[in-house]
Amino acid sequence: MENRAHALVAGLFVIFLSITVALVAMWFSGNNIQRNSYLVVTKESVSGLNPQSAVHYRGVNIGKVETIEFDPDSLQRILIQISIDQNVALSNTTYAQLGYQGVTGLAYIQLNDDGTGSERLQSDAQIPMRRSLLDEVTGSGQDLLSNVNQLVLKMHHLLDDQNQAQVSQILQNIEKATRNFDGIAGHLQPVLKSFTDLTIESATLVKRLDQLLGEINLAVTKANQKEGIFDSLSQSTHELATAIPELRKVSSSIAQNSNNLDRVLQQLEENPQSLLFGRPPSLPGPGEAGFVPPAEKIQ
Repeated sequence: MENRAHALVAGLFVIFLSITVALVAMWFSGNNIQRNSYLVVTKESVSGLNPQSAVHYRGVNIGKVETIEFDPDSLQRILIQISIDQNVALSNTTYAQLGYQGVTGLAYIQLNDDGTGSERLQSDAQIPMRRSLLDEVTGSGQDLLSNVNQLVLKMHHLLDDQNQAQVSQILQNIEKATRNFDGIAGHLQPVLKSFTDLTIESATLVKRLDQLLGEINLAVTKANQKEGIFDSLSQSTHELATAIPELRKVSSSIAQNSNNLDRVLQQLEENPQSLLFGRPPSLPGPGEAGFVPPAEKIQ
C-alpha cells in the first residue's frame, strides 16, 4: 500500500509539474499578448516568406505571419495575414517590404511609415507591399544586362568587316598625316628661329622707341616751363599785337604825307615860278571884284 501511495504522489507531482511548465511556457511565449490582424496585399514574389515569419516595424519585432495564400478573385495578388501587438499604432500611410535574414534566404515582413499620415490604421485593414531593395537591385540589374546586351549587338554591327577596313584606312591616313607633320615641323624650325630673331630685334626697337619718347617728353616739359620756348613765343606774340596799332598809325601818317607831297609836286609842275615867288593869288570868283566872265565860244 505504501508503494502505491508513493507512486500516486509521484504521478500527481509529475502532472502538476507538467502543467506548471506548460503555463510558464505559454507565459514566456507571449500568447497572452493581445494582437490585431492586418492583410498585406502584393503582386510581387514572396519567396523565402513562410507562416510564422517575423513582422518588424522599423526594425522591432512586433508580430508574425499567420497565413499566406492567393486571392481567389485574382491569382496575380497574394494575401498575407499578419498579427501584430495591438499596442503598436500604425498610420494609414504604413507600407510593407520584404526583408532577408543574412544569407539564409529566409524572409520577414518589414513595416515602414512615410510619416505623412495622421489617421490610425484600423484592424483588418489592407497594407500595400512595395518592392524591396533587393528586388529593386535585381530589376535594375536585369535592365542593365539588357542594355549591355543591346550595346554588344550594336558594337557587333558597327565593327563588321567593312567598317573594320574603313577604320584601318583611317588609321593609316592618320599615320601618314603624322609623318607629313613631322616633315613640316622640320621645315618650320628655321622659320621659328628667324621669328625668334625678329622678336629680339623688335624688343630692341621698342626699347629705343621708349628712350626716344622719354627724350621728347623731356623736351616738351622744358618747352612748357617758364622762360622756355613757348613762353618766349607768347611774349613775342603779345608785343607784336601791341605794336600793330602803332604801325597802323605810322602807316596812316606816311600815306597822308605822301598825298600832301603829291599835291605839292603837282603844283610845282603847274607853276614852277611859285617855288621862287610863292603861290599866285587865286582868281576872283563870281560876285567878287575883278571877276571876268569867260568868253563864249563862237559856234
